Amino acid sequence: MLRAVAKRLEAQELIAALALALALAVLAPVAAVAQTPPAATAADPAVRARADALVQVLAGRPGYDTLFAAAFKQAVPAARFAALTQQLRTALGEPRRIERFEPLGRWAATIVIGYDRGTATGRLTLDPAAPHAISGLLITGTAPRGDTVARVQAAVAALPGTAQIGVYALDGATPTPVFETKGDTRTPLGSAFKLWVLAEAARQVAAGTLRWDQVVPVGPPSLPSGLLQGWPAGSPVTVQTLATLMISISDNTATDTLLTLLGRDRVDATAAAYGARGPVLTTREAFVVKSDPALIAAWAKGDATQRRALLTAQATRIAGATLDPMMFSAGPLANDSVEWFAAPRDMARLMASLKDAGPVVRGILAVNHGVDPASVARFAYVGFKGGSEPGVIALNLLAQAKTGRWYAVGASWHRPDAAVDEATFLPLVTRALMLVAE
Repeated sequence: MLRAVAKRLEAQELIAALALALALAVLAPVAAVAQTPPAATAADPAVRARADALVQVLAGRPGYDTLFAAAFKQAVPAARFAALTQQLRTALGEPRRIERFEPLGRWAATIVIGYDRGTATGRLTLDPAAPHAISGLLITGTAPRGDTVARVQAAVAALPGTAQIGVYALDGATPTPVFETKGDTRTPLGSAFKLWVLAEAARQVAAGTLRWDQVVPVGPPSLPSGLLQGWPAGSPVTVQTLATLMISISDNTATDTLLTLLGRDRVDATAAAYGARGPVLTTREAFVVKSDPALIAAWAKGDATQRRALLTAQATRIAGATLDPMMFSAGPLANDSVEWFAAPRDMARLMASLKDAGPVVRGILAVNHGVDPASVARFAYVGFKGGSEPGVIALNLLAQAKTGRWYAVGASWHRPDAAVDEATFLPLVTRALMLVAE
């Protein structure tokens, strides 16, 4: 669900959020944008032709009625489309040309639209049936021309609550900041804590005590996101399948199954090496604790020993609890206490470790790139894990520039009192990544 955009955001960030909100009406959910795109094949010439025609319509010239499919026009009426395109022009100037065109199969492409003062990246989808009208348009982000570290840092600093970002070069034993804002401040990670679990799984595989192809039964269900919560109890899956679902679609049941298999003490020890203060909750434990004010209070005031004792005492209740899928509907819920915490510097060290953990781990991280395909295409490799709940978003990227140099990006935005807007924050993090693309 998209949330209200804070008034203090820079104009280009507001436009990115509005564009995304428009596109959500006509395309698959936004999470799909972050998934690995289809293998690039030659696009039908109609895709490029429609992309070029789109530039003129974005400039306010005639063509909306004939360029777009009926379903698009029903979802995004002409007046709404005109208002959005005007806001894009106000922020970025006049659209001039398609600066980059990356096919996504025969009838889709990622496009970068060049404006006078910036660019807009989007995904264009055509109806395969003649006359091949545009059936989907998703603007995934905007960026000003001549973007700078100072601009990105100013936009992060303008966000309400606690917002932080760090970009780190992974040249030596310790990540070196390219730039950072509040890089040593510990904030909630949401599902990005699953990177700790992946790191411990990789350690055990390297030690020979676990195999990626080892078959294990799926454990008790947690709440979505994910798939395995709906599978038959005890379904056999491999360790690599659990890890892949945990990272690529943030499957909570896969996470809990893998964490339990690895052993809490082992996961706690690995997490502690990267800034955590244990114990590391399973997602089911977190949901149960968050559902009870008394447990929230006990967790918030307890030290590590007391928290472990609480989980032991509540184990039967946690195992049998019916989880409420609407528990977050009222907004932030104990996201300043019942959570997983680390700082951008911690996450950069973790991503550096995962970079060196072997091709399986790097492959798992790259199933979902986290940023738009046009941005991914500017790198030799991009891996990702994010996390969110009301009031929390954390985004972590591992990237190799085409020069061969490796980078980690760690960013988060936390508000205990109100929601944060994922559609606002992702373009900021993408802009930070693009500063080290060359």
